[in-house]
Order: sequence, then C-alpha cells, then structure tokens
Amino acid sequence: MKILFADDHVLVRDAIVALLDQEDDFEITTVDDLQTALAESVAGYDLVLLDYAMPGMNGLSGFDKMKGATKAPVALLTGSASREVAQQALDNGAAGFLPKTMSGPSLINAIRFMAAGEIYAPISFLQGGALDAQSRVAKSLTTREKQVLSGLVRGLSNKEIAREVSLQEVTVKLHVKTTCRKLGARNRTQAAIAAKEAGLF
Repeated sequence: MKILFADDHVLVRDAIVALLDQEDDFEITTVDDLQTALAESVAGYDLVLLDYAMPGMNGLSGFDKMKGATKAPVALLTGSASREVAQQALDNGAAGFLPKTMSGPSLINAIRFMAAGEIYAPISFLQGGALDAQSRVAKSLTTREKQVLSGLVRGLSNKEIAREVSLQEVTVKLHVKTTCRKLGARNRTQAAIAAKEAGLF
C-alpha cells in the first residue's frame, strides 16, 4: 500500500512513520508542505494523509486542492481542529479525520479502513470534541510540567531536561509520568505530540 504523508512537524512525522514502517505492506513517502504534496501526488498513491495545520493548507482549502489533484482517498490528521471542522471535512469528501494522538493499532486500522474506500473518524471526537478537551487539559499543566514538556518537544533526554531546569533527574522522570497521564499519552513521544498540537509550543 503506497501512502503519501504530508506533515511539517518532524517529531510527529518521524513518530508516525516509525509506527507505519512496522507494517510490511506499507510504503510511505513523506513531504512537509502542501505544494510538495500536490506535486508528489501525481505519482499515484493508495492513500494521502495531510496535516491540517501545515504550510499551504489554509484550513480546508488545501484539502480541496488535494482532492482535485488525486484519485486516492485523502484524510486529515490533526490535534487542534474542532469537531465542526472535522464534520465539514467529512462532508466535503475526506476519507477520514484522525487525531494524531490516537493509539498505534487504531491508526493502522484506520489507514487500512480508508484505503479500502471506507470513511473513518473517532465517534468520541465527533460527539464530544475530544481534541478540544485535550487542549484544555494541556493548559492545566503546572509550570514545572510545562518546562519538562518543552524539553520533550525538543527531544531532550531526562538528564538534559534536569540540567536545563535545575531539577534532579528522578524528579524530571516523575514530571514526565504525571504529564503523560494528564495528556492521556502512552509515552513521552505522544505527550510531545499532544503538547505541540495543543499549541503550547
């Protein structure tokens, strides 16, 4: 299955690609803006995944351009858009609307589902605005947790974060654990993705 994945956030892109590369039948091509994605789409893909907030998108207008440029299903990935935008995208023909913090198995299943011609969107998100809720939780973090999270977003180790914010490494480890719990993240990478998509950094 050939997948075109466009996202300008290196951390997000690398994490998702690392996950998808574990699937033997997935062949992923990555780009970091809409114009490059449009040019690349002529090569022919089974599915196109677009970051809703990357350069050139301008909201759903970028999605509309990609829909006109390829016959492949086009899905949007995001951590910041509202459920109203998600519903509009689906109404406009999106193959799916995916939170970037969804679990790995769920993402893989969603990709296979959409490539088969089906439409995917988390019911909980469309009904309750899960991403908006996640953003509110992110903003409730303590100052120390935000400092530690800033280090995670930049790819720093616990030791490096401890040195930067003048804390013991064991204390940083504790902050990472509580921050992940507040964000509903399974690990530090998901926490960093959630923080970036919530607009904290």
